[in-house]
Amino acid sequence: MTRRLTRRLVPLVAAVAALAAVPTAAPAQGTQAAPAATHRQFAVGPQYDSTHVYVEPGTEQAFAASWVATFGGSTIGPNATQVTPTPSRTLSELVVSPVGTLSVFDYTTPVPYPFGTERTGWLVTDLDQAVRAARADGAAVTVAPFADPIGRDAVVQFPGGVNAQLYVHTTPPSYPELASVPENRLYLSPDAVGAFLRSFLAFTDGRIVSDDRRADGAAIGLPGTAYRLLRLTSGFGTTTVAVTDGHLPYPFGRELTGYGVADLGATLERAEAAGASVLSGPVRADGRDSAMVRFPGGYVAELHGDR
Repeated sequence: MTRRLTRRLVPLVAAVAALAAVPTAAPAQGTQAAPAATHRQFAVGPQYDSTHVYVEPGTEQAFAASWVATFGGSTIGPNATQVTPTPSRTLSELVVSPVGTLSVFDYTTPVPYPFGTERTGWLVTDLDQAVRAARADGAAVTVAPFADPIGRDAVVQFPGGVNAQLYVHTTPPSYPELASVPENRLYLSPDAVGAFLRSFLAFTDGRIVSDDRRADGAAIGLPGTAYRLLRLTSGFGTTTVAVTDGHLPYPFGRELTGYGVADLGATLERAEAAGASVLSGPVRADGRDSAMVRFPGGYVAELHGDR
């Protein structure tokens, strides 16, 4: 088992190393470039970086069934367990799909603070070193490392209030590579974006792919307006940052993740047949078609054509 897992992880590590070696494009005027990395890279691969989905009580099975019917994939669980350092109980299920991995939580008790505010779970190579690096890079450790039933976790907060859970498993997981790497979608104010970029890019060893100061506001429900759109990449996958004045129509800003699909129209049809609702779109903006979809249990996601 260990040898098979090692053979699968070696290409991932090599791919991450290759990504880190790609020359960084010069940032647009006024963009704060990431400082040079001074510590090891902690990412393992984007298929191990899950969106944390907190569904309405009693809807975990409906959500998982709808997601798999829309995108394909498989589930592990649900299991009734405690995944927080203080007493709580949740049905926990892992959804492994071609467009991204999701950790689904259906709590049967109140959710202890600050859980539910973290948007992602990132598998890291070394939890303690990652926590130290996050602090050094300007993030706050909002939940100190703790043990869960299958490993250890911590929660960090980057400037701008962006929370991520870091984790390691006692037995390293092995998930298939993704057909499409999902986007971590962030909405930040002009006041917060500079500090966020310095901290986030330093910790993730990431880079700015593009910085559009006049992106089409139709993509975030504001046709006829413009906003700043940054696209970032790192070993933890891709991130989009919408810099706005906060005057956003529902449901924009409620989504955590964007998912690329080969045929947006067909995907939306499957989603609606599986109990999801299209809240906005499809709309053509920023070079692609996109829509906002609400799945059973309340999870809102952005879907877009990947070509």
